[in-house]
Formats: sequence, structure tokens, C-alpha cells
Amino acid sequence: MKNIEGQNIPESTFIIVNNNGIKKTQSKDFFAGRKVVVFSLPGAFTPTCSTTHVPRYNELTKVFKTNGIDEVVCISVNDSFVMDAWKKDQQAENITFLPDGNGNFTDKMGLLVDKSDLGFGKRSWRYSMLVNDGKIEKMFLEPEKDGDPFEVSDADTMLKYINPNAKEPDTVTLFTREGCGFCARAKEALDEKSIKFDDILLGRDITYSAFKNVSQGEAFPQIFVNGKNIGGCDELIAKLKAGQIS
Repeated sequence: MKNIEGQNIPESTFIIVNNNGIKKTQSKDFFAGRKVVVFSLPGAFTPTCSTTHVPRYNELTKVFKTNGIDEVVCISVNDSFVMDAWKKDQQAENITFLPDGNGNFTDKMGLLVDKSDLGFGKRSWRYSMLVNDGKIEKMFLEPEKDGDPFEVSDADTMLKYINPNAKEPDTVTLFTREGCGFCARAKEALDEKSIKFDDILLGRDITYSAFKNVSQGEAFPQIFVNGKNIGGCDELIAKLKAGQIS
């Protein structure tokens, strides 16, 4: 396996099969005239890919786009139906999933590896790359080690390459309960600003005793931004108006 920075993307055909039929996309056309971040991984629904690799790229896609990237793409040696199901399972609406079902693109990249010992057959080695108008500007290739190394192809490493000073989105978590008007108001305020948040609902996602262990108050909602409790609905709206959360 070799780092092929400076070379053009190999000519290959991505075959997308779904209920609407078959669509074929040429790699040279897909990457032409655009800046695209690509990350590739061993397989859909596999542990590291599902818990870390895809979720973080999905979180940072909007930041990539504000820093000149047109699209973030996940490529895996899986068929279209598996890739579609995985995207829905991951709620990765910000990422384009490209199936390389036959492994042709990955093979031409020189990164098709034999995972027969795991019962996977041939899969992609883990890597990421920045493709600028069809040319590989930067490539982060995981080291050749046993297992499934995940050291350099992550979203944060790519973002630091593109812009070391890029501002990451704030992480917002709401602890809410059913029938809470202030909870609904807080969520509406975040939606108006298109700020993504995690909604942890009392009784569904967390018990009352667990809620007491992590919160600093008994009223709902309790709101955390970047791991810090900022209070409730009024405090959230004040910070949104001041532009302190984005």
C-alpha cells in the first residue's frame, strides 16, 4: 500500500442500485471541478466505522463546507442497499455514501486488502483523502499494522489539514421531559438557528436518579453546551441571541 498524493483519482465506475433501478457514475465526473473529502473504511456496520469514523465526519461536514469543501464522501466495499441501510442507521444525513460493491475503485487505489480471516473477503484499507478537481491533494493512510488501525484518517485530522483554526460546532445536549413547555421552547430556539442537539428524554433515555446525578438542578430542561451546564431555557435563548452558541 502506497500513499499516492499528487496522482489523479483512478478511473472507475460507481454502480448504485436501488428500487429506482441502476445508476452508474464515473469517478472522473464525480470529482471533477470540486473539492471533496473522502474517507474509506473496511465495512458498513463494523465497530470503529460505526462508533467513531462515520459519526465524527457527519458532525463536522458543515464545518468542512464552510472551509471550502463541496462534499464529504464515505466509500466502502459494500453494495448500495447495505450502504443505504447503514446511512439511515447512522443518521448520517450530511455524508454521501458511495458503494464500491465490487471493490474496483478500491483496487485501483491499491488499497483492496484480504480480510478473509474475518470472513469479510476483500475490503478497503482505512484511509482519507482530499481530492481537488480529480487530483489527490492530501492523503492520510493508516499504518500497516495488525488489526484495524485508526490513527490518522479521522475527521479531526483532515479538518486540521484544511484549516488548523477552523471552529468546530458546539455540542448541545438537552435533558427534557414530556409535556414541558420550556423544553419545547428551547428545542424550537435551537431549530431556528439550525443547531443540532441531543435530546435526552426522562423516562425514555434516562431515569430520574441518573438525571439527578448529572444535572445541577431539578427543573427542565437542563442544558449542556460543550459539556458545561448552562442552565435552562432562558439561559439558552440569551446565549443564542448573543451569538455564543453556534
